[in-house]
Amino acid sequence: MELSKTDSQPTDAYRSLLGQISDTYTQGQVRAVQAVNTQLVETYWQVGRHIVEFEQDGNLRAEYGKALIKNLSTDLGRLHGKGFSRSNLIYMRLLYLRYPISEMPSHLLTWSHYFELLKLDDGLERRFYEKQAIAERWSVAELKRQKASSLFLRLAASKDKAGILQLAAQGQVVEHPADLLRNPYVFEFLKIPEPHQISETDLETRLCDHLQPFLLELGKGFTFVGRQYRVTINNTHYRVDLVFYHRILRCFVLIDLKLGEVHHHDIGQMNLYLGYFANEENIEGDNPPIGISLSRNKDELLVEYATYGMNSQLFVRKYQLYLPDREALKAEIERTLAEVGQ
Repeated sequence: MELSKTDSQPTDAYRSLLGQISDTYTQGQVRAVQAVNTQLVETYWQVGRHIVEFEQDGNLRAEYGKALIKNLSTDLGRLHGKGFSRSNLIYMRLLYLRYPISEMPSHLLTWSHYFELLKLDDGLERRFYEKQAIAERWSVAELKRQKASSLFLRLAASKDKAGILQLAAQGQVVEHPADLLRNPYVFEFLKIPEPHQISETDLETRLCDHLQPFLLELGKGFTFVGRQYRVTINNTHYRVDLVFYHRILRCFVLIDLKLGEVHHHDIGQMNLYLGYFANEENIEGDNPPIGISLSRNKDELLVEYATYGMNSQLFVRKYQLYLPDREALKAEIERTLAEVGQ
């Protein structure tokens, strides 16, 4: 079969063959990496099982039992090289203890993911991050960031006991506009020192310059549409700070940034934007738009009165430029879980 019309001009058939082979090879590489990751996690789980079962036999001398992990690290390292550090062996043991045979680790996550998950003592929190990492295909770096920002605690803090347990069992399920919300939103990735004075324009610019972590903080399903999106009504121009489209809810999400508190006229303006998008931007199949006003501070009573009888798709939420107080959030959730009559 002739491969080319000339030495320098491949035929269409040859290009097709080249593409097919290249795609097959690439897909095979991906599957090979996934298979290696799956086998590695399963192997480490088995290593942990051997350690635990050896300990449970009860025939260890006390002094040797204390040094078991250290001795194994030394001897396995001599036999097999890297991979058997004392830290790794401790976490292999934990992997078996925290994922018994009825709850085997998922093959969709790597050992590096599980290494991070095993650092969490609380089972509810650990299950949430595992479910969420699988559902949103988080990299290890993204998992670390969400743990550091206390995502589970922030989402759980606004729920009752049943809601917290459901969150831990299923992850964050987005079915309604309120499911999108986090309180507070955390923009620590901007690395703005406290105290530091910035303008709303500067904040907006920084968020757009850090779009990947910003989308991670907003959650699954957000796609960026634009900033300073122009809205023209009766020849008067207005601008929405940030506009996104949510793939799951099939609707526009409008975000307005405020450095201080949200005032009643800000809420009215957001309602204006929602009306415009519902009538001028939506196409067939789109659901009503959602509006989120983000502010550093929030006057709950003012928001309650300013939104009275207004669009239920309009929300006011707080943001902060630093990591939340993890212990305070955790204590609040523990109180909810320990409520009388549970």
